[in-house]
Amino acid sequence: MDKINFENIISVENLLLAWKEFQRGKRNKKDVQEFQLHLMDNILSLHRDLKNKTYKHGGYYAFNISDPKPRNIHKTTVRDRLLHHAIYRILYSYFDKKFIHDSYSCRINKGTHKATNRFRDFSRKVSKNNTRTCWILKCDIRKFFANIDHNILKEILSKGIFDTNILWLLNRVIDSFSSMSTNPAIAENVDKGLPLGNLTSQLLVNIYMNEFDQFVKRELKVKYYIRYADDFVILSDNKKYLNIVLEKMKEFLKNKLKLQMHPGKVFIKTLASGVDFLGWVNFSKHRILRTTTKRRMLKNLKQNPKEETKQSYLGMLSHGNTRKLKRKIVNNIYAKK
Repeated sequence: MDKINFENIISVENLLLAWKEFQRGKRNKKDVQEFQLHLMDNILSLHRDLKNKTYKHGGYYAFNISDPKPRNIHKTTVRDRLLHHAIYRILYSYFDKKFIHDSYSCRINKGTHKATNRFRDFSRKVSKNNTRTCWILKCDIRKFFANIDHNILKEILSKGIFDTNILWLLNRVIDSFSSMSTNPAIAENVDKGLPLGNLTSQLLVNIYMNEFDQFVKRELKVKYYIRYADDFVILSDNKKYLNIVLEKMKEFLKNKLKLQMHPGKVFIKTLASGVDFLGWVNFSKHRILRTTTKRRMLKNLKQNPKEETKQSYLGMLSHGNTRKLKRKIVNNIYAKK
């Protein structure tokens, strides 16, 4: 799709298609059932408000999860979440083709397995099949979602979208949330933050970080770079080069995107010493599951020993050197039978 327009997003047809996608796995939720009771009235009402530009985004309900680490999730109304799906349906393919190949978070046919396999391929190339030292720069952005600057995001969007009505709608979504709401004592957080929980947030953070990806690839000319959300790595046979690149990336993030790297999660080390990336500790010739990931998996299996859960984990474990762990899970399956 080369062109996008406001009418495609707000059309009754797109809203109905978005509803089909949205309600999957949610049919038993009370708020979803209530919306379904008067579905066409609700769809037409949303369409009318969008067409007349009288649409106002609702508030958020906050709750915490801890999988794999504590996170604060913000959830809005069914009506607003339906609109997020409608926006995503039209804008995803338009923006996705603008992203670099080695951005792997929240993209179709990407994901953690593709990213870790790409890491393995890069490490083999840099190390000349483990005959040279491979250095890895590993970085993490501090409070990623909470620090997305609204004004910078809107400026980025205005460079890629020429339909002012779409920009109006996206501004409504972006301005519906601020990390100020979670910490009113910190005034500097006004006009910052995207909520973990909005489908549109997944796309918007990729659009935001694409500015950084393009800088790394086009300006710094980095060859072996992989990013998954706020985690990214660069592989090289030259440690000094990685230190130089690191300072340039810090400067770009601070000046252009108002983001900072996490001071305790940035390091340069050799592949041979083991590099923790996306749940796996990667070595020259193999990778093993991170200890905390393994413990969480075994805890989940104990609480939910369903066959499909076990098979899902066994599928994940097939991507690394986990023979002992797989045997432990398989034996547990037979023991339950």
